[in-house]
Amino acid sequence: MQKITPFLWFKDNAEDAANFYVSVFKNAKIVNVMRYGDAGPGPKGGVMLVNFELDGGTFTALNGNPEFTFNHAFSLVVHCDDQAEIDHYWQALTADGGSEVACGWLKDKFGFSWQITPKNIGELLRTPQQMQAMMTMKKLDIAALEAAGASH
Repeated sequence: MQKITPFLWFKDNAEDAANFYVSVFKNAKIVNVMRYGDAGPGPKGGVMLVNFELDGGTFTALNGNPEFTFNHAFSLVVHCDDQAEIDHYWQALTADGGSEVACGWLKDKFGFSWQITPKNIGELLRTPQQMQAMMTMKKLDIAALEAAGASH
């Protein structure tokens, strides 16, 4: 069991979010769904917590209330092997109401922030030209970043 688990607070759609994330990642599964009992505070039988795994990492989603919402201060980074993997996660996570932000950042349809980056991002941002190129991108383009570095 991992020592630290990200705990994501949703208004009332934790189970929908967990099922969506599990559908996006290949090595993923719902581990457990905890439901409210007679003591509440939610409706009896309603989802309280969903424990799920994404590529070996454990996460917990809670149905809280609308008091707290997601912002860019917390995001998950997906380290991708190649452009096809970047394209896959970008398309899946921006679908159905998600939005592109900048520099490899996006918000999914639940308002949660993700960073979709090549695993060798450090190598791709060695020069000022590469950094400038990245600043103009929403979805990162590995070939364009490599070309910006070659022009140095």
